[in-house]
Amino acid sequence: MPRKSTLAIAAAIGVGASLLTAAPALAHGYTSNPPSRALLCKQGAVQNCGPIQWEPQSTEGPKGFPQSGPADGTLCAAGDSRWAPLDDPRGGTWPATKVSSGPYTFTWHLTAAHATTSFRYFITRDGWNPAQPLTRAQLDLTPFLQVNYGGQRPPYDVSHSGTLPAKHGRHMILAVWDIADTGNAFYQCSDVDFG
Repeated sequence: MPRKSTLAIAAAIGVGASLLTAAPALAHGYTSNPPSRALLCKQGAVQNCGPIQWEPQSTEGPKGFPQSGPADGTLCAAGDSRWAPLDDPRGGTWPATKVSSGPYTFTWHLTAAHATTSFRYFITRDGWNPAQPLTRAQLDLTPFLQVNYGGQRPPYDVSHSGTLPAKHGRHMILAVWDIADTGNAFYQCSDVDFG
């Protein structure tokens, strides 16, 4: 085999191997319906968000919620201090999407699809305090919607149909995208108002 061909094949194998090893770091996404705090920062609907405004898809932290995962008070930022403005309750003034109990379609925009265990959706308990950072004690720790993927890769724009529980007033939905072949998950917080 000519030397140039051998070098080209070696280079191609090296590039392919580096792409395979880099793949887990490429999985990212955010909720677009209801819009997450991260997306509202990206859109400029909320100011003083820090660098999350350029990386709404990057709220990645340890998986295993609710038994493990990010610490209480850091759930919206996935335990990553770079995204800490997402955990700031801002006195309960984050823009809230108007919703009502019943059928609802949740959507995510993924900037890189990844092998997925599940998407899970949690909601705050009645009487929670929207002026405090989100904790496990403020959430119903049984997801009201769980969509299992069994390691499959979802499309880049993915929707899940579910039913919003009967609630009144302001609440928060914590969406968790569990990655199948890494130790991480993506966390997105969406403020909603049931009226």
